[in-house]
This record gives sequence, C-alpha cells and structure tokens, in this order.
Amino acid sequence: MKRDEVRAAIKTVGILPSVRVTSRDLASFAAETLYNSGIPVVEITMTCPGAIEVIDDLATRFPDLAVGAGTVLDEDTARRCIDTGARFLTSPGLIPEVVAFAKRKDVVVLPGALTPTEVIAAWKAGGDFVKVFPTSSMGGIHYVRALKVPLPQIPLIASGGVNQLTAFDFIMAGATAIGVGGELLPKEALHFRQEDRIRELAGRFIGMVKDARALADTYY
Repeated sequence: MKRDEVRAAIKTVGILPSVRVTSRDLASFAAETLYNSGIPVVEITMTCPGAIEVIDDLATRFPDLAVGAGTVLDEDTARRCIDTGARFLTSPGLIPEVVAFAKRKDVVVLPGALTPTEVIAAWKAGGDFVKVFPTSSMGGIHYVRALKVPLPQIPLIASGGVNQLTAFDFIMAGATAIGVGGELLPKEALHFRQEDRIRELAGRFIGMVKDARALADTYY
C-alpha cells in the first residue's frame, strides 16, 4: 500500500486498533479477526513477542491491510519494521529520528503527543497524524475538543480512555480517528478465540464512528 492509501484507510475507518498481546499467535488472530470484521487497519506493538514476524506475515497475506508497527522507539526498530512490510509507524511520544526515517522512506508516521506544544512539534516534525496519548489523563473528550479549537488543521488520533461510552464523543470532539486496545480486543475474547465477540465489538465501534461523523456534518 502506498502512503496516500494508508492515510486514506486510517481516515476512512476512523479506528486505529492496537494489538498488545502475549504471543505471536494471539497477535495474528486479533489482526485477522479485525480485518474480517471490516477494520482494515491494525497496529502491532513492539511489546508483542515476534511482532516484526507478525507484521511480515500479515503484510504478505493481506495486501490491502494497513498493518503498522506500534511503540517504535528508535530508528533501528523503524527500519526493521518497514523492511518487513509495516505500512505505518506509531510511537507514544515524539521521537524525531523515527519521524525523520519514516519520511525518508515515504511511510505514514503517527508520533505521540500530549500538550499543545508537543502536538504542534509532532505535526511540524512531519507526522501524518498526531496521536494524543493518554487523553484520559488530560480530560479526555474535553481536552481533544479544546485542542481542535486552535489547531483545526492537525488530524488528531485520540488514544487512552477510548471505550464504547466515549468513542462517539471523541469523534464529535474533532478526533480524526480513535485508538482502541482492550475495549475492542478483550483479553478473554482473545484467550478463548471468541471471534464473534470481537466482530460484534468491531461493528459497534464502526457504527459509532459513522454515526458521530454523520451528526457532526449536520453541525459544521
């Protein structure tokens, strides 16, 4: 997938699932289930055992899946992820060497930020999106809404504190997408391979994003 296609996929689905599990098999199961549930975007964090191998396998088997690498903290890791097929990189904070490397490789990058100063810095450094993390520690929905007032041009991904009760409101507050982990991929559902449960949750989040965007369009 080309850079523009990956950016478009993230914007269109409005959901950035984060897979942070304890085994390679669980990571693959989670990603494949999300893909089959209508979410063609997934982030495999570097904290997962065999994360790079999982990314390589998913990128090979699912050409239209925007599979990315999460918690990328240095250039060497960024290089290995991109070499094995990662179509975007994310970090919990702004790591200039990772952003610069992604730009050189023409790969989508989502640096993390929290304060307005950090958000601006991440955007100016070349982030395609800025992941606001963890939003819950700064007021959640109200904080994202406050950031969008002076910074409407910066596409924000709200992460940390997003669940079924808040997803709709985060989109209404101006988030381009929402970052979701355990609320979309519960530990029990993964452990017992409850594909139907994950599909149901995926459908709920997809519906909330669509409904919020439709309502927002009537206001703005």
